Amino acid sequence: MIIKIIVCLIIGYLFGCVQAGYFFSIFVKHDDIRKHGSGNAGTANTIRTYGKKAGYIVYAIDAVKVIIAVLVIWFAVYRGDPDIRFLSMAGGLGAVLGHNFPFYLHFKGGKGIAATSGLMMTLGAPMIILCLLAFFVPYAVTKYVSVGSLVLTGLFPLWVALLYRGQTGMLIIAIIIAVMAWIQHRENIVRLLNGTERGFKKK
Repeated sequence: MIIKIIVCLIIGYLFGCVQAGYFFSIFVKHDDIRKHGSGNAGTANTIRTYGKKAGYIVYAIDAVKVIIAVLVIWFAVYRGDPDIRFLSMAGGLGAVLGHNFPFYLHFKGGKGIAATSGLMMTLGAPMIILCLLAFFVPYAVTKYVSVGSLVLTGLFPLWVALLYRGQTGMLIIAIIIAVMAWIQHRENIVRLLNGTERGFKKK
């Protein structure tokens, strides 16, 4: 099992390393998004730097790359394995790690929210609905992407515990992803507490 987990982590990591924000800035904008805003290559910084359309494109790629990684594990690498759902989650964790810490960008990528949402989409319709509600309701109320991101990832382990009872391995992975997301958002948390967080306000 350990070998299988490592294989899934590697597969996920390689897919996760596809930094949509970075490549969009380099090949479309002839720029480097890491020189702007928060300095990361995620969706929120892409929206602030290049606009909503660019942000939507970047989000879609960053979410889909995780879905593809999971599908590769599910249908090609370990098809029919009795632990396939857990192994797919391990692949999702690898993809989030690759998204956050791509080796060719000195391990500085995004904050993992788009990648995490992609993983959640592979867990079925109930998780997709919960994912949408958990992000967009807090965001609609506060206009802070970081609040939606923190609520989404904070609730992820709870949902896994309720929807996949007895799947301890999946729960552990969900907790790791949530903790990692909150650590990645530590500066946002400080700004939220200080009232200095930057949000998307209506003009």
